[in-house]
Amino acid sequence: MMSGKKNCLGLLLLAALMGVTGAVLLRGESLRLLGAALRQLRPPFLLLALGAMVGYVGCEALCTKQILGRLGHRVPYRQCLGYSFVGFYVSSITPSATGGQPAQIYYMSRDQIPAAHGALNMMLIAACYQAATLIWGGGVWLLVPRLRHLMSGGWSLLLIYGAGMMVLLTLGMAMVMFLPNPARRICQGILSVLTALRILRSPQAAQEKIDRQLAEYARGAACIKRNPGLALRVLGLCMVQLGLLFSVPWMVYLAFGLTGSSWLQVAGTQALVTLCVCNLPLPGAVGPAEGTFVAAFTPLFGSTLATPAMLVSRSISFYSFLPVSFAVAAAVHLRTSRQARERALREMTASQTHTRVQAVRTYLNARAEKAG
Repeated sequence: MMSGKKNCLGLLLLAALMGVTGAVLLRGESLRLLGAALRQLRPPFLLLALGAMVGYVGCEALCTKQILGRLGHRVPYRQCLGYSFVGFYVSSITPSATGGQPAQIYYMSRDQIPAAHGALNMMLIAACYQAATLIWGGGVWLLVPRLRHLMSGGWSLLLIYGAGMMVLLTLGMAMVMFLPNPARRICQGILSVLTALRILRSPQAAQEKIDRQLAEYARGAACIKRNPGLALRVLGLCMVQLGLLFSVPWMVYLAFGLTGSSWLQVAGTQALVTLCVCNLPLPGAVGPAEGTFVAAFTPLFGSTLATPAMLVSRSISFYSFLPVSFAVAAAVHLRTSRQARERALREMTASQTHTRVQAVRTYLNARAEKAG
């Protein structure tokens, strides 16, 4: 996982954001009415929502299993599931979810999967996940005109920002994969500007890092060209993965006994909320995620149930999975540490045995020469 210091800082920041968010959102709310609303929930639908989140993590694990299989690694599904939980946990406590993928690559490497293959796996999943997010958002925008009211109001800028960032990231990733020379020239131009402004102190090290990244993306492009069906399958799994995530508010809607809105309306609203906050530099997008949920879902849940629905939905899709993913990540850490110690012990034993054999051979050769 992350280093202990970074882990603690991430958790402290997350806790602070949760505290501030809770204070702001619950200000003026009647705890008695809130408790009464939560007591009317139907547990079977909440269990379905938890199952959807397990499926969400499981879809990424299935993507990893397929990609690593194509790269020549026969990795058990449960092991891939461990990598996915590691990614969920570390992504949740780092700004913009930046720590999740490096942590997954690290644990793959501890399982003797080359870092280049781990990076390629995460890059393909990230590219397909971003494309799936845009497909969901664009599809909802076209198929559910009623949801276009989300563009009105003060937080419409979040939707524009989120969608714009996702488009830029997806186009940028496609460029560095399939148009490496223009991408290299753009990167070199940015480095030149940063160097001229004296923002970048070590341009040579930055250039080397960019070259390594571009080489990884080139390997990704080559893998996609060799296996065109693989990218389509991973994209399809990412579509299902997001569908499960976006279905959590729908199951909460049913748990409150509400009717009148379709699955597409509720899931589509969540798709747009996710697009709004997914690129914000905050751990788990805590704060904006809750605020936009209440604003976007009030027309569907009503002003009385919007806040309780947010609490239940975010508890299922984010907060409850934090301790679960932490426990699995800790188990992965302990397993890989134990296996690393066992490998080191075997190598040391083999080395000592080899040294002893060499010593015996030297002794026997010396005796033979003396006897001769």
